[in-house]
Amino acid sequence: MDDETSSTMAAVGPRLKGLRTQRGLSLTALAQTSGISLSTLSRLESGHRRPTLELLLPLARVLRVDIGELIGAPPTGDPRVRLTPVTRHGMTMLPLARRAGSPQAYKLIFSPRTRSPEPERSSHEGYEWIYVLDGRLRLLLGDNDLVLGPGEAAEFDTRTPHWFGNADEHPVELLSLLGRQGERAQLRARTLPRD
Repeated sequence: MDDETSSTMAAVGPRLKGLRTQRGLSLTALAQTSGISLSTLSRLESGHRRPTLELLLPLARVLRVDIGELIGAPPTGDPRVRLTPVTRHGMTMLPLARRAGSPQAYKLIFSPRTRSPEPERSSHEGYEWIYVLDGRLRLLLGDNDLVLGPGEAAEFDTRTPHWFGNADEHPVELLSLLGRQGERAQLRARTLPRD
């Protein structure tokens, strides 16, 4: 192995540790989410274990980084973030950030064909904020049946049975932030001095 390759491989451990601590993850938490043993991760971070593709791929996925960021690949010069949209049952979900942790941000687009006469409500751990960009969104939340238009927002505990989708035959676009249970929106505004 040449010197450049050796130094690149040696830098993976400290880079991995930096990404892990930046995201507030313990070694134990990273081991649980990646499926890699605690001892292997510890040796990898300390430089006592050589990184392999089998180790780097799940770590990149859990840390939500490109594998090039783990190995220190030079930047390509293209500053655009390339996040892959997912389309299911007429809904397109575009993740807006690659950052691990909470909250997660998405842009959702519901095509008119996702409109359901008998929507199925679901519940799960978390807290969600939604903001309608365009169209009319129907939100079923507990006993409430609401319609939100552009510029309107809602926030709710996702343990409450809920469903949202098109309110009519037109597409609807919204922003969604999904956070941990009990996490509430906190706005930080600077007060201006009075004259």
